[in-house]
Amino acid sequence: MKFHVNRDVFSEAVSFVVKLLPQRNPQPILAGVLIEAGDQGLTLAAFDYEASARTTIEATVDEPGTILVHGRLLSDIASRLPNAPIQIAVDDDGGILLTCGSARFTLASMPVQEYPAIPEVTGESGLVPADEFATAIAQVAFAASRDDVTPVLTGVQLEVSGTRLSLVATDRYRVALREIPWDGGQAASDETTSALVPARTLQEVGKTFAHGGDISIAFSGSGDREIIAFTAANKTVTSLLIKGNFPPVRRLFPEQTEHHSVVNTAELAEAVRRVALVLDRSAPLRFTFGADGVSMDASGTEQARATETVDATLVGDEVTLGLNPQYLLESLGAVRSEFTRITFTSSDNANKLSPVLVTPQTSVDKGGEGTFKYLLQPNLLLR
Repeated sequence: MKFHVNRDVFSEAVSFVVKLLPQRNPQPILAGVLIEAGDQGLTLAAFDYEASARTTIEATVDEPGTILVHGRLLSDIASRLPNAPIQIAVDDDGGILLTCGSARFTLASMPVQEYPAIPEVTGESGLVPADEFATAIAQVAFAASRDDVTPVLTGVQLEVSGTRLSLVATDRYRVALREIPWDGGQAASDETTSALVPARTLQEVGKTFAHGGDISIAFSGSGDREIIAFTAANKTVTSLLIKGNFPPVRRLFPEQTEHHSVVNTAELAEAVRRVALVLDRSAPLRFTFGADGVSMDASGTEQARATETVDATLVGDEVTLGLNPQYLLESLGAVRSEFTRITFTSSDNANKLSPVLVTPQTSVDKGGEGTFKYLLQPNLLLR
Protein backbone atom coordinates (compact mmCIF):
# COMPACT_ATOMS: atom_id res chain seq x y z
CA MET A 1 0.00 0.00 0.00
CA LYS A 2 1.24 3.48 -0.89
CA PHE A 3 -0.43 6.87 -1.34
CA HIS A 4 0.21 10.64 -1.36
CA VAL A 5 -2.22 13.11 0.21
CA ASN A 6 -2.50 16.80 1.10
CA ARG A 7 -1.36 17.39 4.68
CA ASP A 8 -4.24 19.67 5.77
CA VAL A 9 -6.92 17.47 4.21
CA PHE A 10 -5.46 14.34 5.81
CA SER A 11 -5.02 15.95 9.22
CA GLU A 12 -8.63 17.19 9.27
CA ALA A 13 -9.92 13.76 8.22
CA VAL A 14 -8.00 11.91 10.93
CA SER A 15 -9.08 14.45 13.55
CA PHE A 16 -12.71 13.97 12.55
CA VAL A 17 -12.77 10.18 12.81
CA VAL A 18 -10.99 10.00 16.19
CA LYS A 19 -13.20 12.61 17.92
CA LEU A 20 -15.86 10.12 18.91
CA LEU A 21 -13.47 7.49 20.25
CA PRO A 22 -13.28 7.26 24.08
CA GLN A 23 -10.04 8.42 25.70
CA ARG A 24 -9.57 5.00 27.29
CA ASN A 25 -10.79 1.99 25.37
CA PRO A 26 -10.82 -1.46 27.04
CA GLN A 27 -10.11 -3.06 23.65
CA PRO A 28 -6.84 -1.76 22.15
CA ILE A 29 -7.95 -2.68 18.62
CA LEU A 30 -10.74 -0.07 18.84
CA ALA A 31 -8.17 2.70 19.29
CA GLY A 32 -7.22 2.25 15.65
CA VAL A 33 -8.20 4.19 12.55
CA LEU A 34 -8.92 2.09 9.48
CA ILE A 35 -7.47 3.58 6.27
CA GLU A 36 -8.47 2.13 2.90
CA ALA A 37 -6.73 3.35 -0.24
CA GLY A 38 -8.45 2.63 -3.55
CA ASP A 39 -9.86 4.06 -6.76
CA GLN A 40 -12.10 6.49 -4.82
CA GLY A 41 -9.17 7.93 -2.84
CA LEU A 42 -8.82 7.40 0.89
CA THR A 43 -11.54 6.24 3.27
CA LEU A 44 -10.80 6.72 6.98
CA ALA A 45 -13.01 5.20 9.66
CA ALA A 46 -13.16 4.61 13.41
CA PHE A 47 -15.64 2.49 15.39
CA ASP A 48 -16.04 1.52 19.06
CA TYR A 49 -19.22 -0.61 18.76
CA GLU A 50 -21.37 2.36 19.85
CA ALA A 51 -20.38 5.19 17.50
CA SER A 52 -18.56 5.30 14.20
CA ALA A 53 -17.16 8.03 11.97
CA ARG A 54 -16.20 7.70 8.32
CA THR A 55 -14.95 10.12 5.69
CA THR A 56 -13.54 9.92 2.16
CA ILE A 57 -10.88 12.29 0.84
CA GLU A 58 -8.92 12.70 -2.38
CA ALA A 59 -5.46 11.16 -2.62
CA THR A 60 -3.03 9.82 -5.19
CA VAL A 61 -3.01 6.05 -4.67
CA ASP A 62 0.05 4.27 -6.06
CA GLU A 63 -0.72 0.92 -4.46
CA PRO A 64 -4.21 0.18 -3.02
CA GLY A 65 -4.57 -1.50 0.35
CA THR A 66 -5.88 -1.27 3.90
CA ILE A 67 -4.07 -0.44 7.13
CA LEU A 68 -5.06 -0.01 10.77
CA VAL A 69 -3.03 2.46 12.84
CA HIS A 70 -3.38 3.99 16.31
CA GLY A 71 -5.80 6.88 15.79
CA ARG A 72 -4.87 9.50 18.37
CA LEU A 73 -1.15 9.09 17.72
CA LEU A 74 -1.72 9.51 14.00
CA SER A 75 -3.91 12.57 14.64
CA ASP A 76 -1.25 14.17 16.86
CA ILE A 77 1.44 13.53 14.25
CA ALA A 78 -0.65 14.78 11.32
CA SER A 79 -1.52 18.03 13.07
CA ARG A 80 2.16 18.88 13.60
CA LEU A 81 3.66 17.92 10.25
CA PRO A 82 5.43 20.54 8.10
CA ASN A 83 3.61 22.18 5.19
CA ALA A 84 4.27 19.51 2.56
CA PRO A 85 2.48 16.54 0.97
CA ILE A 86 2.25 13.37 3.04
CA GLN A 87 3.35 9.97 1.76
CA ILE A 88 2.32 6.82 3.59
CA ALA A 89 3.58 3.38 2.61
CA VAL A 90 3.81 -0.10 4.13
CA ASP A 91 7.32 -1.56 4.27
CA ASP A 92 8.31 -5.19 3.80
CA ASP A 93 8.03 -5.89 7.53
CA GLY A 94 4.47 -4.54 7.71
CA GLY A 95 5.45 -1.27 9.39
CA ILE A 96 3.84 2.00 8.31
CA LEU A 97 6.20 4.68 6.99
CA LEU A 98 4.94 8.28 7.04
CA THR A 99 7.00 10.93 5.26
CA CYS A 100 6.29 14.66 5.09
CA GLY A 101 9.09 16.97 3.96
CA SER A 102 12.09 16.06 6.08
CA ALA A 103 9.92 14.49 8.82
CA ARG A 104 9.76 10.68 8.92
CA PHE A 105 7.79 8.43 11.23
CA THR A 106 7.60 4.66 11.52
CA LEU A 107 4.35 3.45 13.06
CA ALA A 108 3.25 -0.01 14.10
CA SER A 109 0.38 -1.51 12.15
CA MET A 110 -2.55 -3.12 13.96
CA PRO A 111 -4.23 -6.35 12.72
CA VAL A 112 -6.89 -5.30 10.21
CA GLN A 113 -8.62 -8.69 10.35
CA GLU A 114 -9.49 -8.19 14.04
CA TYR A 115 -11.21 -4.85 13.46
CA PRO A 116 -15.06 -4.92 13.58
CA ALA A 117 -17.12 -4.15 10.50
CA ILE A 118 -18.20 -0.50 10.24
CA PRO A 119 -22.04 -0.22 10.42
CA GLU A 120 -23.89 0.31 7.14
CA VAL A 121 -27.13 2.31 7.19
CA THR A 122 -29.88 1.41 4.74
CA GLY A 123 -33.02 2.75 6.44
CA GLU A 124 -35.31 5.65 5.57
CA SER A 125 -33.79 9.10 5.74
CA GLY A 126 -34.62 12.79 5.62
CA LEU A 127 -32.87 16.14 5.41
CA VAL A 128 -32.46 18.95 7.95
CA PRO A 129 -30.65 22.29 7.54
CA ALA A 130 -27.19 21.86 9.07
CA ASP A 131 -27.07 25.26 10.77
CA GLU A 132 -30.51 24.86 12.35
CA PHE A 133 -29.76 21.31 13.46
CA ALA A 134 -26.47 22.38 15.09
CA THR A 135 -28.25 25.25 16.85
CA ALA A 136 -31.04 22.92 18.04
CA ILE A 137 -28.50 20.49 19.49
CA ALA A 138 -26.76 23.31 21.36
CA GLN A 139 -30.13 24.48 22.72
CA VAL A 140 -31.17 21.05 24.00
CA ALA A 141 -28.28 18.65 24.67
CA PHE A 142 -27.01 20.47 27.79
CA ALA A 143 -30.25 19.55 29.58
CA ALA A 144 -29.54 15.80 29.29
CA SER A 145 -28.38 14.02 32.44
CA ARG A 146 -24.68 13.29 32.98
CA ASP A 147 -25.48 10.48 35.43
CA ASP A 148 -25.17 7.03 33.82
CA VAL A 149 -27.37 5.50 36.55
CA THR A 150 -30.39 6.30 34.34
CA PRO A 151 -29.13 5.80 30.76
CA VAL A 152 -32.33 7.00 29.03
CA LEU A 153 -31.84 10.46 30.53
CA THR A 154 -28.30 10.78 29.11
CA GLY A 155 -29.71 10.94 25.59
CA VAL A 156 -31.57 13.39 23.39
CA GLN A 157 -34.87 12.14 22.02
CA LEU A 158 -35.24 12.83 18.29
CA GLU A 159 -38.81 12.60 17.00
CA VAL A 160 -39.85 12.94 13.36
CA SER A 161 -43.50 13.64 12.58
CA GLY A 162 -44.62 14.98 9.22
CA THR A 163 -42.41 17.94 8.35
CA ARG A 164 -40.99 18.55 11.82
CA LEU A 165 -38.06 17.13 13.75
CA SER A 166 -38.07 17.74 17.49
CA LEU A 167 -35.21 17.34 19.96
CA VAL A 168 -36.01 16.79 23.66
CA ALA A 169 -33.72 16.32 26.67
CA THR A 170 -34.27 16.17 30.42
CA ASP A 171 -32.41 15.38 33.63
CA ARG A 172 -35.60 15.34 35.77
CA TYR A 173 -35.08 18.93 36.97
CA ARG A 174 -35.53 20.61 33.58
CA VAL A 175 -36.74 19.88 30.06
CA ALA A 176 -35.48 21.45 26.83
CA LEU A 177 -37.42 21.17 23.56
CA ARG A 178 -36.61 22.49 20.07
CA GLU A 179 -38.31 21.88 16.72
CA ILE A 180 -36.82 22.34 13.23
CA PRO A 181 -38.01 21.61 9.66
CA TRP A 182 -37.71 18.02 8.35
CA ASP A 183 -37.71 17.07 4.67
CA GLY A 184 -38.68 13.42 4.33
CA GLY A 185 -38.85 13.56 0.53
CA GLN A 186 -41.14 11.09 -1.18
CA ALA A 187 -40.95 8.80 1.87
CA ALA A 188 -42.49 11.47 4.13
CA SER A 189 -45.02 10.09 6.60
CA ASP A 190 -47.22 11.38 9.40
CA GLU A 191 -46.18 8.42 11.53
CA THR A 192 -43.82 9.37 14.36
CA THR A 193 -40.30 7.99 14.21
CA SER A 194 -38.13 8.37 17.33
CA ALA A 195 -34.52 7.73 18.26
CA LEU A 196 -32.79 8.21 21.61
CA VAL A 197 -29.25 9.37 20.78
CA PRO A 198 -26.42 9.77 23.35
CA ALA A 199 -26.06 13.50 24.04
CA ARG A 200 -22.26 13.39 23.78
CA THR A 201 -22.37 11.90 20.29
CA LEU A 202 -25.05 14.35 19.16
CA GLN A 203 -23.02 17.32 20.40
CA GLU A 204 -20.05 16.19 18.31
CA VAL A 205 -22.34 15.85 15.30
CA GLY A 206 -23.53 19.41 15.83
CA LYS A 207 -19.99 20.78 15.99
CA THR A 208 -18.77 18.78 13.00
CA PHE A 209 -21.69 19.40 10.62
CA ALA A 210 -22.65 22.96 11.63
CA HIS A 211 -21.71 24.42 8.23
CA GLY A 212 -22.45 21.47 5.95
CA GLY A 213 -25.52 22.69 4.03
CA ASP A 214 -28.04 19.88 4.62
CA ILE A 215 -27.60 16.84 6.85
CA SER A 216 -29.11 13.50 5.92
CA ILE A 217 -30.42 11.60 8.94
CA ALA A 218 -31.20 7.89 8.50
CA PHE A 219 -32.69 5.35 10.90
CA SER A 220 -31.62 1.73 10.54
CA GLY A 221 -31.30 -1.62 12.29
CA SER A 222 -33.56 -3.41 14.71
CA GLY A 223 -33.60 -4.99 18.15
CA ASP A 224 -30.48 -4.27 20.17
CA ARG A 225 -28.59 -2.84 17.17
CA GLU A 226 -30.76 0.11 16.19
CA ILE A 227 -28.58 2.91 14.88
CA ILE A 228 -28.91 6.40 13.48
CA ALA A 229 -26.63 7.94 10.85
CA PHE A 230 -25.80 11.57 10.12
CA THR A 231 -24.25 12.36 6.74
CA ALA A 232 -23.09 15.63 5.21
CA ALA A 233 -20.71 16.09 2.28
CA ASN A 234 -18.11 13.31 2.60
CA LYS A 235 -18.58 12.60 6.31
CA THR A 236 -20.82 10.10 8.12
CA VAL A 237 -21.33 9.53 11.84
CA THR A 238 -23.39 6.62 13.17
CA SER A 239 -24.53 6.02 16.73
CA LEU A 240 -26.08 3.08 18.53
CA LEU A 241 -29.37 4.18 20.05
CA ILE A 242 -30.03 4.09 23.79
CA LYS A 243 -32.55 1.38 24.67
CA GLY A 244 -35.43 2.22 26.97
CA ASN A 245 -38.51 4.42 27.18
CA PHE A 246 -37.90 8.15 27.27
CA PRO A 247 -40.22 9.81 29.83
CA PRO A 248 -43.32 11.55 28.37
CA VAL A 249 -42.10 15.04 29.25
CA ARG A 250 -44.00 16.88 26.51
CA ARG A 251 -47.16 16.76 28.59
CA LEU A 252 -45.42 18.87 31.26
CA PHE A 253 -45.45 21.96 29.04
CA PRO A 254 -48.45 24.17 29.92
CA GLU A 255 -51.07 25.37 27.46
CA GLN A 256 -52.08 28.50 29.37
CA THR A 257 -49.30 31.10 29.61
CA GLU A 258 -50.86 34.41 30.73
CA HIS A 259 -48.93 34.83 34.01
CA HIS A 260 -45.40 35.83 32.94
CA SER A 261 -42.50 38.25 33.06
CA VAL A 262 -40.46 39.58 30.10
CA VAL A 263 -36.85 40.61 30.71
CA ASN A 264 -33.80 41.52 28.66
CA THR A 265 -31.84 38.28 28.24
CA ALA A 266 -28.31 39.67 28.50
CA GLU A 267 -29.11 41.95 31.46
CA LEU A 268 -30.67 39.12 33.45
CA ALA A 269 -27.81 36.72 32.66
CA GLU A 270 -25.15 39.22 33.75
CA ALA A 271 -26.99 39.98 36.99
CA VAL A 272 -27.46 36.29 37.81
CA ARG A 273 -23.73 35.63 37.32
CA ARG A 274 -22.84 38.48 39.67
CA VAL A 275 -25.30 37.71 42.45
CA ALA A 276 -24.63 33.96 42.35
CA LEU A 277 -20.95 34.53 43.21
CA VAL A 278 -21.77 34.53 46.94
CA LEU A 279 -23.94 31.39 46.81
CA ASP A 280 -22.88 28.02 48.12
CA ARG A 281 -22.58 25.41 45.40
CA SER A 282 -25.99 24.05 44.27
CA ALA A 283 -27.86 26.54 46.50
CA PRO A 284 -30.88 28.19 44.84
CA LEU A 285 -31.02 31.88 44.02
CA ARG A 286 -34.08 33.79 45.27
CA PHE A 287 -36.00 35.64 42.55
CA THR A 288 -38.87 38.05 43.08
CA PHE A 289 -40.75 38.95 39.92
CA GLY A 290 -42.66 42.16 40.64
CA ALA A 291 -44.06 45.25 39.00
CA ASP A 292 -40.74 47.06 39.43
CA GLY A 293 -38.60 44.32 37.84
CA VAL A 294 -36.82 41.11 38.81
CA SER A 295 -35.03 41.21 42.17
CA MET A 296 -32.33 38.67 43.07
CA ASP A 297 -31.20 37.93 46.60
CA ALA A 298 -28.37 35.55 47.55
CA SER A 299 -26.91 34.71 50.96
CA GLY A 300 -23.71 32.70 51.17
CA THR A 301 -21.08 31.65 53.67
CA GLU A 302 -19.07 34.05 55.83
CA GLN A 303 -22.04 36.46 55.93
CA ALA A 304 -21.65 37.28 52.23
CA ARG A 305 -24.79 38.62 50.58
CA ALA A 306 -25.71 40.11 47.21
CA THR A 307 -28.82 41.71 45.73
CA GLU A 308 -29.62 43.21 42.34
CA THR A 309 -32.68 44.25 40.37
CA VAL A 310 -33.21 44.12 36.60
CA ASP A 311 -35.98 45.89 34.69
CA ALA A 312 -38.81 43.59 33.62
CA THR A 313 -42.45 43.66 32.57
CA LEU A 314 -44.83 41.55 34.68
CA VAL A 315 -48.27 40.30 33.68
CA GLY A 316 -50.10 38.90 36.71
CA ASP A 317 -49.34 38.74 40.44
CA GLU A 318 -45.91 39.09 42.08
CA VAL A 319 -44.00 35.80 42.37
CA THR A 320 -41.10 34.74 44.62
CA LEU A 321 -39.28 31.49 43.95
CA GLY A 322 -35.89 29.82 44.04
CA LEU A 323 -34.08 28.73 40.87
CA ASN A 324 -30.81 26.96 40.22
CA PRO A 325 -28.72 29.84 38.82
CA GLN A 326 -26.64 27.64 36.50
CA TYR A 327 -29.73 25.98 35.05
CA LEU A 328 -31.31 29.38 34.45
CA LEU A 329 -28.12 30.74 32.85
CA GLU A 330 -27.99 27.77 30.47
CA SER A 331 -31.57 28.43 29.43
CA LEU A 332 -30.87 32.12 28.87
CA GLY A 333 -27.94 31.18 26.65
CA ALA A 334 -30.20 28.83 24.69
CA VAL A 335 -33.11 31.20 23.94
CA ARG A 336 -30.90 33.18 21.51
CA SER A 337 -33.14 36.25 21.54
CA GLU A 338 -32.89 39.77 22.91
CA PHE A 339 -35.69 39.22 25.40
CA THR A 340 -36.79 36.20 27.43
CA ARG A 341 -40.27 35.35 28.60
CA ILE A 342 -40.50 33.53 31.95
CA THR A 343 -43.93 32.03 32.43
CA PHE A 344 -45.22 30.89 35.83
CA THR A 345 -47.26 27.73 35.43
CA SER A 346 -49.96 26.47 37.77
CA SER A 347 -50.35 23.07 39.38
CA ASP A 348 -53.33 21.13 40.73
CA ASN A 349 -51.17 20.12 43.69
CA ALA A 350 -50.99 23.04 46.13
CA ASN A 351 -48.06 21.42 47.96
CA LYS A 352 -45.90 21.13 44.86
CA LEU A 353 -43.93 23.93 43.25
CA SER A 354 -44.91 24.54 39.63
CA PRO A 355 -42.15 24.77 36.99
CA VAL A 356 -41.34 27.96 35.10
CA LEU A 357 -41.37 28.04 31.31
CA VAL A 358 -38.56 29.91 29.53
CA THR A 359 -39.14 30.93 25.89
CA PRO A 360 -37.66 33.44 23.41
CA GLN A 361 -39.26 36.87 23.08
CA THR A 362 -38.58 39.11 20.07
CA SER A 363 -39.47 42.27 21.99
CA VAL A 364 -41.22 43.22 25.23
CA ASP A 365 -44.60 42.87 23.55
CA LYS A 366 -43.93 40.28 20.85
CA GLY A 367 -43.29 36.58 21.43
CA GLY A 368 -40.75 34.43 19.57
CA GLU A 369 -41.50 31.80 16.96
CA GLY A 370 -42.19 29.17 19.62
CA THR A 371 -39.81 26.47 18.41
CA PHE A 372 -37.75 26.47 21.63
CA LYS A 373 -39.11 25.79 25.13
CA TYR A 374 -37.31 25.20 28.42
CA LEU A 375 -39.07 24.03 31.57
CA LEU A 376 -37.28 24.47 34.92
CA GLN A 377 -38.37 23.13 38.29
CA PRO A 378 -37.98 25.69 41.12
CA ASN A 379 -36.15 24.87 44.36
CA LEU A 380 -37.61 25.08 47.86
CA LEU A 381 -36.63 28.27 49.67
CA LEU A 382 -36.06 28.38 53.41
CA ARG A 383 -38.43 30.99 54.75
